[in-house]
Amino acid sequence: MKLDWNLGALADGLRCFESQEFFLAHEHWESVWLKCQGPERSFLQALIQMAVAFHHFQRNNSRGGASMLRKALRRLEPYPAIFESVEVAPLREEVGAWLQMVEEHGSQNQTAFPQIRFVPSTGEGKKAEASVE
Repeated sequence: MKLDWNLGALADGLRCFESQEFFLAHEHWESVWLKCQGPERSFLQALIQMAVAFHHFQRNNSRGGASMLRKALRRLEPYPAIFESVEVAPLREEVGAWLQMVEEHGSQNQTAFPQIRFVPSTGEGKKAEASVE
């Protein structure tokens, strides 16, 4: 299943994530995740775990947030720098920095939440997408 971030629940979830409505982002993406298989399913699960983590942080639950960020990072680890037009490498870096900040300081500060960035679909991106098993 190709993930189309411009339509339906994926687009709705992305808008919610960008608006820091993380619980709603999780809800939208989960509806797509239930229908996915293979690498797309695991990738969406990582994004859902990120959204849940940031929802925990918004509710001052640093412990729960850190736990979910660790899970999300483990899921994102095998993915190439670009997957389904998402820039995965910088996302991993931002999530890792958040996790490190929480582990070192015990809570979040005013650091901006990570952003999900996209690249135009190219032949190189398609090759990278196909390499995840």
